[in-house]
Amino acid sequence: MIEVKKEGILLNKTDLEFENEGVLNPAVMQEGNTVHVFYRAVRKGNYSTIGYCKLDGPLTIRERSDKPVITSQYEYESHGVEDARIVKIDGLYYLTYTAYDGTNAQGALAVSPDMKNFEKLGIIVPPVSYVEFVYLLESAARVNKKYYRNHKFYYHEPDIEKKILLWDKNVVFFPRRINGKLCFLHRIRPGIQIAAVNNLKELTKEFWRRYCRRLQKHIVMDPRYKHESNYIGGGCPPIETEHGWLLIYHGVQKTPKGNVYSACAALLKLDDPSIEIARLPFALFSPEYDWEQKGEVNNVVFPTGTALFGDTLYIYYGAADEQIACASLSLSALVNELLLYTSSNGKYKNGS
Repeated sequence: MIEVKKEGILLNKTDLEFENEGVLNPAVMQEGNTVHVFYRAVRKGNYSTIGYCKLDGPLTIRERSDKPVITSQYEYESHGVEDARIVKIDGLYYLTYTAYDGTNAQGALAVSPDMKNFEKLGIIVPPVSYVEFVYLLESAARVNKKYYRNHKFYYHEPDIEKKILLWDKNVVFFPRRINGKLCFLHRIRPGIQIAAVNNLKELTKEFWRRYCRRLQKHIVMDPRYKHESNYIGGGCPPIETEHGWLLIYHGVQKTPKGNVYSACAALLKLDDPSIEIARLPFALFSPEYDWEQKGEVNNVVFPTGTALFGDTLYIYYGAADEQIACASLSLSALVNELLLYTSSNGKYKNGS
């Protein structure tokens, strides 16, 4: 088993208006000994922006901004800019986030040359309704039945006219091009999918329609184990190792006390990350302390960023949707543990 150390709470909410309801789910970019943290800041009424703090080493706060660094500007994000992740590709920082308009939640992208000035490029996930998505699936190869059975989430009485777009969240780019392509993970419940393009202009509505018609080809992982049986989703940007891309993701189990969110781990093939080569059959870590079990949303650990100091991997996560915490472990020990659960016959392809 892997020894995981809970380092405790790193950031709490403050009395500042933009973060007086909670801080959670941080994007993390490491540059030497400096760790940049772009976190979701929630004000009363559940309106989110992105706050910022800088760390010396993995755990020491050097500075913290007293105002948000990324705010809502457009209608598609009018209710919130949420749950960022960040990577650097070809000298440009890619910051993905969930854009929430009060009804629809979809993956969006902003880019920056310096992590100070961000240009928003808009929604980059399928611009289709849930109804159209199900229609497109009819011509796809067979997929997990849960892809079809989310109608109760999208349509509730009396708001049948709302939630019409397909929710596609947890967009996470790989930190370099793979076979010349920009690759990113995203999440249409209940699994994790992958997209690869030469450039972002290829992400047209027709691209996504073709993609949905061949959805099975693009599914990287579906839920398999008890701790992730409800659904899974991307977490931290993948980490390149000699044995594969290490993916720290989240898994959700439905229990009598509600959903329980855990941090999970898998390995994806280096030259073809659509192929899963290993997955832990148990959660990497789960809610165990009061500050993880009780909060705005109970029983949540939600990993979104990492930093590596020597062989120690620090995983930053939202705890109970109210504060930001950190856990640490040996990177080599985690990879070695994952290698105990590899498949030589490809049975892990597409999570099957």
